[in-house]
Amino acid sequence: MSEHVVWTQWDDLNVPDNFKKLSPINTPAETGDLSEVTFYVPTYMGGYPALELSKKMPKLQVLQVPNAGYDDALDYLRPGITLCNGRGIHNDSTAELAVGLTIASLRGFVEFVRNQDQGEWVNRNHKSINDCKIGIVGYGSIGSTIAKMLSGFTVEIVPFTQSGRDNTYPITQLDSHLPTLDVVILILPLTKESRHLFDARRLALMKDDSLLVNMARGPVVDTEALIKELNSGRITAALDVTDPEPLPKDHPLWRAKGVLISPHVGGNSNAFEKRAKALIESQLKLLAEGKPLNNVITIGS
Repeated sequence: MSEHVVWTQWDDLNVPDNFKKLSPINTPAETGDLSEVTFYVPTYMGGYPALELSKKMPKLQVLQVPNAGYDDALDYLRPGITLCNGRGIHNDSTAELAVGLTIASLRGFVEFVRNQDQGEWVNRNHKSINDCKIGIVGYGSIGSTIAKMLSGFTVEIVPFTQSGRDNTYPITQLDSHLPTLDVVILILPLTKESRHLFDARRLALMKDDSLLVNMARGPVVDTEALIKELNSGRITAALDVTDPEPLPKDHPLWRAKGVLISPHVGGNSNAFEKRAKALIESQLKLLAEGKPLNNVITIGS
């Protein structure tokens, strides 16, 4: 079998014997010769600049993104390139942040921190996650992991998928459930169908005093409509993703009422590297054995 040339951010990655390994140590992505690369893993959190480097790889066969989301990579596909995503890598890290943001928002952690900064002892009642009815919109590997982590609480989980598979509700039934949900967690891919899924009309359907947690992509929610709802005081939100992103310093979303914002760090924890390297090494082993890859989004012709 012909040799593959692999570029990843890790110099200590284990690759098959007949594969050539490139990394920032021996081939800096921005300045090195990438013309022989056939398997490329963009640097994690590298954004569009990391994807742009694929244009310097005329022999590229596999674009293996280290994220579960892959919408930004679609623009960089060309004939012959197979796109694989990082499904599974970020399950635990993203799920724990989703649960953490939910609890922090409900129990008033933002208020605690601000009061601490002012040296003020303010004791008041906050909501518990227990006894909440929680909708999880997007019930793939991360969504189901969120549900697993929530299983230790006294909550009711209402899962939604596009098709309504595996005893979930189809997203077409979302509107009828929204007025009953205390918390709505978004963890679905950004597609033409999901863009602005939560627009002004759907946000208005949410239960009074409910919480929206966006772990998906910023454009799944209409930002302007969300700001209006937040400033009315009717709902609250916890956002790991925003639209635009990064959020400009003067953007009104920063100052909206009842919002907790984290800077798109769902998968960016020390849990990432071990899981990412294990996935990529397993992909390379499959490639060496001539077997189909996992997590394939599109197959190169």
